[in-house]
Amino acid sequence: MTLSTDKADKNEAILFLEDGSVFRGRGFGWKGTAVGELVFNTSMTGYQEILTDPSYKGQIITMTYPLIGNYGISGTDNESEKIHAFGLVIRDLCDQPSNACSEKDLDQWLKEQGIPGICEVDTRKITRRIRQTGTVKCLISTEGISISRARELCAEGELRGDWMKQVAVAGRTVLRPEPGWSAPAEKAAEGNPAEPTGDGRLLNVAVLDFGVKKSILRCLCERGCRLTLWPYGARAEDIMADEPDGIFLTNGPGDPAEAVEAIEEVKKLIRDSELPMFGICMGHQILALALGGETYKMKYGHRGGNHGVFDKNTKRSTITSQNHGYAVRYESIILKGMEVTHLNLNDGTVEGMEHRDLPVFSVQFHPEASPGPEDNGYLFDRFIDMMRKGGDR
Repeated sequence: MTLSTDKADKNEAILFLEDGSVFRGRGFGWKGTAVGELVFNTSMTGYQEILTDPSYKGQIITMTYPLIGNYGISGTDNESEKIHAFGLVIRDLCDQPSNACSEKDLDQWLKEQGIPGICEVDTRKITRRIRQTGTVKCLISTEGISISRARELCAEGELRGDWMKQVAVAGRTVLRPEPGWSAPAEKAAEGNPAEPTGDGRLLNVAVLDFGVKKSILRCLCERGCRLTLWPYGARAEDIMADEPDGIFLTNGPGDPAEAVEAIEEVKKLIRDSELPMFGICMGHQILALALGGETYKMKYGHRGGNHGVFDKNTKRSTITSQNHGYAVRYESIILKGMEVTHLNLNDGTVEGMEHRDLPVFSVQFHPEASPGPEDNGYLFDRFIDMMRKGGDR
């Protein structure tokens, strides 16, 4: 929840946690105050992609890697049209980035985007606090408010919102691959020249948008897909009237159990279409709920580019990029026609599943990475192969 709107130069700043903990540091970016859920991310690079990932809507991010901003901000690395995180907490701010692609520094970018940041705080201590007590509501302020005022504003701030509705496309949007295709925002218009791949036919994929990253769309377009993005709340009947070859459920912010409308429409799509369906992150969780499974809020979630995952089908372990605070309950989904295919090597949580009879599968992690390792791009290939075979696995 953003509480103030003016801009100014660097100054003293505070990070106030709802348990009363106070961390003092130096402010950068926009001069203002914001309330959100305090989380941490262990990625060493990718701060621009992380901040513009719509899944971080409503959250204030602590970066565990100490030096942030050293390669600046480029015009090509955004995962959406703007920053969705509510604030940024870091140890050291680099104000002289070194990168041929850099167009501005992190401080300037946050000013332009209206996002407060705090640096010169003990991010190790903050991360340990989150790991011990779980994610917590917090306030970040760079405008010199008192601790008593911070306590009041933090208590008043709301962590819940219609995040998925806010970050999804406003209406039906079509994307087609073309030579040199790079960013979906530049291609979201019908009539673009297409470049078929494989058997020469573009695959028509219905994308249920809960807050998709551009890199996910790029991975599908590069594999010869014509994408139709559907806004939150789109009806299954309208989606099927487009005669898609497959259905893709995207990532997104918030509690999956609150996406009641989306869960109902996915139920209909599973029941009536028997089309190949692939879900990532929030899409994985909504798919589980649509099939009758359960999700739960994790203590502090998985956020970073270094999470080990074991794939039972390939008998291989890979390093994955992750960003989620909820997970699918193992015992709830194996009774609903699903097999668990991927497990987290750190805590054993469910990282992937597939239907025993239908061409339906999902993963909790991000195979498109951005940032992170690209070891899991084969999952997009699997989805493409299923569509080209008409749903046969």
